[in-house]
Amino acid sequence: MQAVMLREFGPPDVLRAEEVPDPEPGPGQVLVRADVVGVTFVETQTRAGRGPVAAHRPTLPVIPGNGVGGTVTALGAGADPALLGRRVVTTTGGSGGYAELVAVDAAEPILVPEGLGTAEATALLADGRTALLLTRIAAPATGEWVLVEAAGGGVGSLLVQLAAAAGAHVIAAAGGEAKLRLATRLGARAAVDYTRQDWQDRVRDATGGAGPDVVFDGVGGAIGTAAAGLLRPGGRLSTYGLAAGAASAVDEAEAARRGLTLLGFGPPPAPADLRALARDALAEAAAGRLRPTIGQTFPLAAAAEAHAAIEARTTLGKTLLVPAAAVAES
Repeated sequence: MQAVMLREFGPPDVLRAEEVPDPEPGPGQVLVRADVVGVTFVETQTRAGRGPVAAHRPTLPVIPGNGVGGTVTALGAGADPALLGRRVVTTTGGSGGYAELVAVDAAEPILVPEGLGTAEATALLADGRTALLLTRIAAPATGEWVLVEAAGGGVGSLLVQLAAAAGAHVIAAAGGEAKLRLATRLGARAAVDYTRQDWQDRVRDATGGAGPDVVFDGVGGAIGTAAAGLLRPGGRLSTYGLAAGAASAVDEAEAARRGLTLLGFGPPPAPADLRALARDALAEAAAGRLRPTIGQTFPLAAAAEAHAAIEARTTLGKTLLVPAAAVAES
C-alpha cells in the first residue's frame, strides 16, 4: 500500500509517500480501507519536531496521522462480524493514519450515520468532539457574547455554529476576508480580522463596550493574551490551542481579581468518552444541525503540500487527504 512516512523532523517536504507492506488485522482488530484521511494543525507541529507535548513526540520513522474514514474490509479474530463492509471513521492510536489501509482496535471505529458523507464524518472526528467538549465546558448561554478565535478553522468554524445554536451572539476572529465570510455564513453576528491593529476596538464596539462573556482561545500568543484582556468581569476563558506557537500569557492573580474563570479540558477524557463525543457530533451533522467545512483536499501523496498550506494559514475549515485508490473508485 501507499503511505506517507516521516523519517526526520523538519519542514513539510520531509513527508514522503512510499510503498510499504499492507497491515494485517490482529486479534480484536479490523482493517479499514481509507477513503479520506484527516489532517490536524497539531500534526504539522509534530512533523516539525515542536509538538505541544514533548513527551508525545513519536519515535521515527513513523506514518503520521490519527483519523481516517473508510470501509471495514477485513476482520481479525474476535472482531464483530457486523462491522465488515460498514462505513466508519476511526482514530488510529496516534499514528498510522496517512495510509491507504489502517488496522485498528475493533472498539475504535464509529459507524457513519445514513445521510452523512464519509468525508464530512472524517472532518468531524477530531474537530467535532473537540468543539462539543469545549462548548459543554464553557456553556455559552442565550444573549451572551462569545469571541471565537481562528473562526475559519476546523474547530473554530464548529464553535461558531454551536455557540450560535445555544443562543449566544458570536464574534468571529480570524485572519483574512475568506475566513470571516465563512464564519458569518455559519452564524457569527460580527467578524473581526485580528491581523488589523484595531481588532480589539471592534470587539469592544460589537459588545457595546463591555467585552465578551466567553473567549474560545485556539491561537494563544499575543492574540490569545489580547482576547483574554477583552473579557468582561466574570467572563470565561476557554484555552485549547497554540496556533501561535505559545500559550496566552494570562496572569492568574489578575484573572482572579477580575473574576475570570480559566477553563481547560481538565484530565484527558477517557477513550470511551471521546468516542461518545464523536458520535454526538456525527449525529448532529446527520440531523443538519452541525456543518463541517471541508475547505480543501489533497492527494495522500501530497501530504507535504497540505501541511505547507495549513502552516501558511491559507486553508479554510478542515483539510483532508484522499488516497489514490479512493480517487480511482470515485
